[in-house]
Amino acid sequence: MNSFRLAIALLLSVTVISVANAQRRNDPLTDAETDQLRNQAQEPDLRLKLFVDFARKRLDAIDKVRSDPKTTDRGKATHDGLQDFLDVYDEMNDNVDSFADQKVDFRKALKSIIDADVEFAAKLRALQTSSNSSPAEFKVYEFLLQSALETVDSSVKDHRELLAEQEDAAKHKKRPNQKQQGSYSKGGGL
Repeated sequence: MNSFRLAIALLLSVTVISVANAQRRNDPLTDAETDQLRNQAQEPDLRLKLFVDFARKRLDAIDKVRSDPKTTDRGKATHDGLQDFLDVYDEMNDNVDSFADQKVDFRKALKSIIDADVEFAAKLRALQTSSNSSPAEFKVYEFLLQSALETVDSSVKDHRELLAEQEDAAKHKKRPNQKQQGSYSKGGGL
């Protein structure tokens, strides 16, 4: 009976430690970046521009670590960098969805995001191509790289559709005002 209790206690301990480690995933944003985002909470264009910059920095960091001769485990460093990029990129997409749900006009930011999507996809594809020279290293981050490519590819499509919707909504907003102004001038004036 005591061995059974010991086994249960050991199993619970391992479970608690596993859950704690899973929850301890590093936030890919620095404290300074988090503060910058907090300061721009109500400014979609500025806030989303920050996310684009942060995602770009994560991809640039991958390039640096891959070209640094001092890096001992490029596979793991690339994996971790891709995870940070995806975390930032996903957070940006959550913000895009939130602003879209609020019916906020952020066409300017969307145009920048779409340009960045194209840039990010090109960098990820270049990483994929350069990875062919080291198959063992590539295995460490292959799945994550594929996920990043799929995410960016589907997001650029979604971002373009959202921009088209916002452009259409902006056209329809202007029309009633134009008709309204025209009806006042036909009313006989002063």
